[in-house]
Amino acid sequence: MLVGVPAEIKNHEYRVGLIPAAVKELVGRGHSVIVENNAGAAIGFDNDAYIAAGAEIVSTAEEVFARAEMIVKVKEPQAIERKMLRPEQTLFTYLHLAPDVPQTNDLIASGATCIAYETVTDDAGRLPLLAPMSEVAGRMSIQAGAHCLEKAMGGRGVLMGGVPGVEPANVVVIGGGVVGYNATLMAVGMGANVTVLDRSLDVLRRLDQQFGNRIKTVFSTSQAIEEYVAEADLVVGGVLIPGAAAPKLITREMISSMKPGAAIVDVAIDQGGCCETSHATTHAEPTYVVDDVVHYCVANMPGAVARTSTIALNNATIPFVLQLADKGPRKAMEENRHLLNGLNVCKGIVTCESVAEAQNLDYQSPEDMLKEL
Repeated sequence: MLVGVPAEIKNHEYRVGLIPAAVKELVGRGHSVIVENNAGAAIGFDNDAYIAAGAEIVSTAEEVFARAEMIVKVKEPQAIERKMLRPEQTLFTYLHLAPDVPQTNDLIASGATCIAYETVTDDAGRLPLLAPMSEVAGRMSIQAGAHCLEKAMGGRGVLMGGVPGVEPANVVVIGGGVVGYNATLMAVGMGANVTVLDRSLDVLRRLDQQFGNRIKTVFSTSQAIEEYVAEADLVVGGVLIPGAAAPKLITREMISSMKPGAAIVDVAIDQGGCCETSHATTHAEPTYVVDDVVHYCVANMPGAVARTSTIALNNATIPFVLQLADKGPRKAMEENRHLLNGLNVCKGIVTCESVAEAQNLDYQSPEDMLKEL
């Protein structure tokens, strides 16, 4: 198979779909890889490294999309990239389609086979290709939040861990999954006063066993969220419904009840955000203020630590990339139910039920669509 790796073009996005080590794995199995010029240069993977791994360097994204049978990316294809997709191509990347109607429509129109990292599953029901970036985003949420609390950023002027004789910041983490766990880990490490809310008692038990009396665990209800958000210096939104739009758990009224200069980091913004006042921002302009509350809603948070993120993502994606290349998309998905769960759009049809529900679109099961490949 001819695999193509274009340079990412989203604002301040420096990650790359395949690192040289992954390219070498593919080439070693008899596949060919074309990489857009300097696609990984910003994070230390220069053209020479790709050439040494067996890749061919091409000048433009247009050539990558025109030649490749499978496109491997990081972020969702931008409008200009979506126009270059072809019906016979496979696209393997993050998509986050539920809140993104224009992208969904373009992928439907392309006829391409579009597999989303974020809905690929594993035997334990987890999301193994979302997990590495959730780990990064969860850890970043605390350092971003700490920065937002600085007075120069519009924050309260509160130090996360306080100092002797001064209380630390109150950090409220909504959602105790991968994002929430990693946010909690960092916030505890910085000495903050941490409360985690979740609707799963099993999740709360695991967090309690891990952190003991260094954190408070609270069963999540609308009343509990209202109470704890009002007292928070920093709120981290780490809620996820796989493939679906994030629920709006934090209302506009809750935001208005927060302390002036408090901050919210909405990690769920890729799926539309879990706060009613959230809208996607970029690394160029990461924050804005609503009701005196600083909002950090960058839709590609891990892009800020692009080298770490790229290597972590490749560690998780390369087994699936190899399956798709070795067997072709149809056979690979027939033999791997978890990869099939990643199929979101195929031959002009939405094959992810939560996306179809969110946008009121026709849906066909991925199993049925495999027959069309």
